[in-house]
Amino acid sequence: MDVAEEWVPRLREGVRLRFDQVRGAWVLLAPERLFMLDEPAAEILRLVDGTRSLGTIADELARRFTAPRATILADTAAMLAELRDKGAIAP
Repeated sequence: MDVAEEWVPRLREGVRLRFDQVRGAWVLLAPERLFMLDEPAAEILRLVDGTRSLGTIADELARRFTAPRATILADTAAMLAELRDKGAIAP
């Protein structure tokens, strides 16, 4: 994990999370890009609001899904770091 639990992720300007009725799936819309999301990714991104830290997001997901926090934290950090590296999430 190359991000700290204190990191507060937020969508970059111009990036939007939307439910695409045609595809029947959540997507992340970015300038000239579209990211198709699976359900776990959509759950995570619905919690990315620019105020919650990575640790807080992991706590909420672990509570919702009764899953080990360490696993949730590692998976969430990896996904958000990947989207950060692709320019959808602000550093």
